[in-house]
Amino acid sequence: MRDVVEMWGNTRMVVLTAMSASLYAAILIPFKVLPIIPGVTEFRPANAVPVVCSFLFGPAGAWGAAIGNVIGDFFGGIGPGDLFGFLGNFLYGYVPYRVWIAVMGERDPIPKTPPQWLVFVGVIALASAACALTIGWGINLLGFVPFSVLANIILVNNFVVAAVLTPFLLAVIYPRVKSAQLRHTDILGSRRPRPVAVRALGLILIVSAVVGGMVLGTLLSTGWLQLPFLPAALASTTRAAEVGLGLTPIVLALLLGLALL
Repeated sequence: MRDVVEMWGNTRMVVLTAMSASLYAAILIPFKVLPIIPGVTEFRPANAVPVVCSFLFGPAGAWGAAIGNVIGDFFGGIGPGDLFGFLGNFLYGYVPYRVWIAVMGERDPIPKTPPQWLVFVGVIALASAACALTIGWGINLLGFVPFSVLANIILVNNFVVAAVLTPFLLAVIYPRVKSAQLRHTDILGSRRPRPVAVRALGLILIVSAVVGGMVLGTLLSTGWLQLPFLPAALASTTRAAEVGLGLTPIVLALLLGLALL
């Protein structure tokens, strides 16, 4: 994940971050009037933007998603949960390009064959689930909205919009960005890939974390599963402690998996 820090030393990457954030926020804000959970989330056709910008601009797309989401939140109310919104949207913009490169190398992210489509859709699903897991965990930890409700809404909202719109947007935009040499690999250069075994371990951790985390978070937040080591004094109707403690190792495993790619 070194590139997410090093990119701030490159003026063009900083400009692309600002562009990504502005575009994301500009499409988010008008749809604040269509809330799914008031003050928490809404119908978001802008959810394709972080994925598209991730494939195009790499870490600039990740930072743009995080910052753009915060800008959008100013128009719906700022609160402590926005910290987890920042992290979740950062992962939503970070996972696509990083997982795609780990699996497909620097092949253009415009799928043409069934295997490429399978990887492409899988990458979007992983990014959507990573965002949903992180935000659902954080908001439930604060005692606001149950994980089982919020995380699954975010997962479906992100995945459906991104899976439908991203292929069309990339088909139009990607060739132009490539010819202008504005892709993150054009600006930052290619990174030497990690050994196959390391990348495989990272992918296993990521997939296990998002799948296991979504299932575990849902079971904990609905009361179908109890943490045997949790003191009775910490139990609550919001199940904040159960979800918070139960999913923290899962979120850490997700971050470790991304660091290994």
